Amino acid sequence: MAARAALRRRFRATVPARLRLLRAATLLLAAALAVLLTVAGLAANGTWDSVAGRDAPRTTSAADLNLALNDMDAQAANMLLSNGDAGKGRLRTPYEKAVGFYGDARREIGHDLRTLAVAAQGDRSDERTVESLTDDFAEYQELIGRALENDGHAGGKASALVDYRRATDLLQSRLLPESRTLVSSNDRAFDGEYGAARSALAGRLAAVVVLGVLLLAVLGLLQWYLASRFHRILNPGVLAATVCALLAVVLGAQLLASSSANLRTARRDAFDSVVALSRARAVAYDANADESRYLLDPQRRDRYERAFLAKSQKLYGIRGATLATYDGALANTWQAYETDHHDLRFTGEFRRELDNVTFPGERGAAERTVRAYAVYEHDDRKIRSLVATGQERVATEFCMDWEPGSSNAHFGAWMAALDQVKGINQAHFDSSVRDGRSAVDTLLPRAAGLLLASMALTALGLRPRLAEFR
Repeated sequence: MAARAALRRRFRATVPARLRLLRAATLLLAAALAVLLTVAGLAANGTWDSVAGRDAPRTTSAADLNLALNDMDAQAANMLLSNGDAGKGRLRTPYEKAVGFYGDARREIGHDLRTLAVAAQGDRSDERTVESLTDDFAEYQELIGRALENDGHAGGKASALVDYRRATDLLQSRLLPESRTLVSSNDRAFDGEYGAARSALAGRLAAVVVLGVLLLAVLGLLQWYLASRFHRILNPGVLAATVCALLAVVLGAQLLASSSANLRTARRDAFDSVVALSRARAVAYDANADESRYLLDPQRRDRYERAFLAKSQKLYGIRGATLATYDGALANTWQAYETDHHDLRFTGEFRRELDNVTFPGERGAAERTVRAYAVYEHDDRKIRSLVATGQERVATEFCMDWEPGSSNAHFGAWMAALDQVKGINQAHFDSSVRDGRSAVDTLLPRAAGLLLASMALTALGLRPRLAEFR
């Protein structure tokens, strides 16, 4: 009798101790999972803040700066080209449009330099680049100002041309390389942040799965122990706690997986194309400026012709093509692509975009951009043909006019098509950022609430059983 009583006392002492141990393990695992998800959610929101508020804007600002520098120089050339002799013989519409675009580009450059100066803080290399850009831009503006002033005097075209040459040489040798350095530097920084964030999300997702499995295993063990010791099939409180924990783990995993997927869409599918198209736009403006420089400066025509071809190759690269063969080669390679979208016999920024087509409507918009580009390239050959036959005035009017069928009109149509492709990718970048933030804001509170409910239900479910041993 005494032995049986001792065994009963030991049993009564062991069972509540084990129940308390399992309860403590459940509460600790649920609390650890809640903390992990909270930290992961806050980090994900921090990533979205960096992506949308810093990494993407400073990259696009650098690309916009590159474009605005090219545009400003192109418009300066257009003003000199269309002004005639101190206004006599001026091409009024091209001149007035060039003046307006020149002012817009100058203001854009000022804004972009301020934005990049703020973004560069803490990165000494980028700070030096922005400082150098600012100083060089001041010198560039002075040279362009002198060129325009000289061009305002009768017979001042030759002096204006000397100043413009110095300005455009400064642009090509220092300003544009520096701005391209900032594009690459900021894009690499964004890429580094992206890689680190994706790696962190993968690690936290693995940790959530491990903790979740442990929590569910402990809850399962607790349910089994209660069933075996108290001869009940299920404990309602622990069962409800298990369901809550399972849902919390699913929601937590969904939060981290969707954050990773949205981040990949934002960076790889959307922003890679935004960068490629921004570069293409800057190159396009520089190539368009080369046409104006070609008409403005007869002594450098060979140089500007080679520069135009080099930029065409950056946009739509065709091995071994010259200006004389480029149009035919473009038509042939494009026909091959239209027959088979996997048959891409060209390189450059357009190839980069077509290799990254992801979103509805993007391929069609990208193809329309290349077709508009082909029309603009054909216009360039017409300009050079007119110059070769001594019709420079006609070539200048065709190059600078904005009437339908003119080179500038076709250039505008090309840029509008390019902007449409960029807009598609930018819209999906923005929507991925919104979806990423929404996932955190929606799923994190639900998962945390379910874990708190699981903890409370576990404690409530065990209370009657523990009360039996008092």
